Amino acid sequence: MSGAEVKDRLEKMLYDSGALLEGHFLLTSGLHSGYYLQCSLLLRFPWYAAFVGEKLAKLVEPFDPQIIASPALGGIIVGHEVARALGVPFIFCEREEGQMRLRRFPAPEGMRFAVIEDVVTTGGSVKEVGEVLEILGGKWETSGCIVDRTTQDVQLPVELLSLTKKTFPVYKPEECPFCKKGYPLVKPGSRKR
Repeated sequence: MSGAEVKDRLEKMLYDSGALLEGHFLLTSGLHSGYYLQCSLLLRFPWYAAFVGEKLAKLVEPFDPQIIASPALGGIIVGHEVARALGVPFIFCEREEGQMRLRRFPAPEGMRFAVIEDVVTTGGSVKEVGEVLEILGGKWETSGCIVDRTTQDVQLPVELLSLTKKTFPVYKPEECPFCKKGYPLVKPGSRKR
């Protein structure tokens, strides 16, 4: 299946699952947008999760990761599916007192790893996971996501691979046209701001 065919199929899955939402949203980054990709709605279907996991695994496979890591909560399902497709272990980092930490798993000391996320807007969570695991002795080889929503260069020390790229306008809260019109703000993500 070509990259264009994967994008077309993924677009249909996003639509069919109701994962692409319209409204006034507070993104994990703190920015506002009229669109939100709720990939958990896509990933709730195991056959969609398997599809995106297998396709992301093909993208990161040339980097030969020995372990896959994700930020909790959004990256857990897709990260696990990538690890399953590659036949390698999976771990995740989670927030504790505002800091990303590896709590439930042994440190990946000396292991090559890829950080996998569902949607990347600023790259903040991906960067935090990568940095935590590097401090613990891992070697960060690459990163991947289902949807790349970045609107500018993400400052990651490794390449960010994605199945598709979607660019929606995002706004600082003080510049948000939806706020100015008084539309209710919805925070569908999990990180507290």
